[in-house]
Formats: sequence, structure tokens, C-alpha cells
Amino acid sequence: MYQHELARSGKRLFFIRGTYIYTVIAIATLIAWCSGDLGPFAARAADQAWFWISLAVASTGALIRVFTSGWAALGTSGRAKVAAEASELNTTGPYSLVRNPLYLGRILNFTGLAMLSGSWVFGALVFLIAVLIYERISTYEEEFLREKFGEAHGQWAKDVPSLLPRLTGWVSPKYPFWWKRMIWREQNKLFLLATAVFLTWLARLDFNLAAIPTIMMGWVYAYASLVVIRFIIGGLKMIGFFKELS
Repeated sequence: MYQHELARSGKRLFFIRGTYIYTVIAIATLIAWCSGDLGPFAARAADQAWFWISLAVASTGALIRVFTSGWAALGTSGRAKVAAEASELNTTGPYSLVRNPLYLGRILNFTGLAMLSGSWVFGALVFLIAVLIYERISTYEEEFLREKFGEAHGQWAKDVPSLLPRLTGWVSPKYPFWWKRMIWREQNKLFLLATAVFLTWLARLDFNLAAIPTIMMGWVYAYASLVVIRFIIGGLKMIGFFKELS
């Protein structure tokens, strides 16, 4: 009964899961603007270390998603908007270490993005909420997979943990790494990671472009280049360049 209730709430959360990252970035930017601090410590060196740790956590989550999306089977629910879907059961590559590597990646990514606010409280809160949300979403998806694949899912789930990856048991990916498909699936998440870093940095300057040191303008130009690349990829998506790799 409890699992069924988790799955029901997970289905509702699945439907709106694409909005979470925007909420985290918006709140992180607001906190950075209000506090003006790079981290939660008194010493500048410690705050700088906090920033790099935050970026590492967020980037690790993004990289987990990059490799998972590149190796996953076609027709799975990584980009599904309304309900879970699966043309086959993913059990190799990252899925041989953890049953929900995409959600593990999101938890780490969201936590790192929240930490970029400079607040350990917001970072811890986002981590806990993300675990609760994706525990429910993964329960919903696994109920779907259990009904569709039966014993095959049971055998796989018996040995592979849900969200905390095991350290052994790697199985080589069934498919080659599809760069084109990875770009189609994850380019927006990577762009949003760069956007979070840029916005929290700019917020600490009170969004005053004139206050940006000349030596740092290179980062502004780099982000502007990413925006252009993002629009180019968006245009390619509109003309169907990535259509066959859903």
C-alpha cells in the first residue's frame, strides 16, 4: 500500500519534474544577491573552496546524466513528459551500478546548483527534497517497469540499488555512445549549469555589468558564446536534426 502511494505521488511529480531545475537556479540566484557571499564561511579562501566544491558536485551530476543518456536505449523515458515509457529494460552501463542513474545525476546536480548560492542550508534542503522527490518518481517508474518486464526487472533490481550506486558489477554498455543523442537530451542541462554559475556570480555584483572587472570580461564573452550555441542547437532541434534520437 505504501509503495502504491509513493508511485501515485511519483507520477504527479514525474509530470512536472522538468521545472525543478529552474526553481533551484532562481532561488540560488536570489540568495546570492541578498547575501553577496560566495560561501557560508568567514574566510575568503574557505568560501572559494566552497564554490569549487559546489561546481564539482553540480558538474558530477551533469556528467552522470551525459554518460547515461549517451549509452541508454532508445525509447526510454529520459525525455518523456507525460508518463514513463520504455522500449526495453536498461541494465548495462551506468544502469548496472544503479537503477536510476539519471535521477542520481539530478540529485547531485540540483544540490551543487543550490550550493552555488553560498548557503549550506539551501544546499542541504535541496538535497533532502531532491532525494524525497526522486525516490517517489523512481518508485512510479519502477512500478511501470515491473509490470512491463516482469521477472527480468526483478532479477536486475535484486542486485542493483535504486539511488545509491554500488562500486562493483559494471557491465559494458549494450550500445555505443551516441553523441548526437546525448546532445539532444542533455544540452539544456549543461547550459543551465553554466547559467547558474553566471547568474549567481552576477547577482553578487548586484547585476551591475559595469562592476565586472576587466580581467573577468572573458567569462562574460564565454557565456554569451554559450547562449549563441544554445540557440543554434535549438534551431537544429526545430528542423528535426535530433528527431530520430528520442
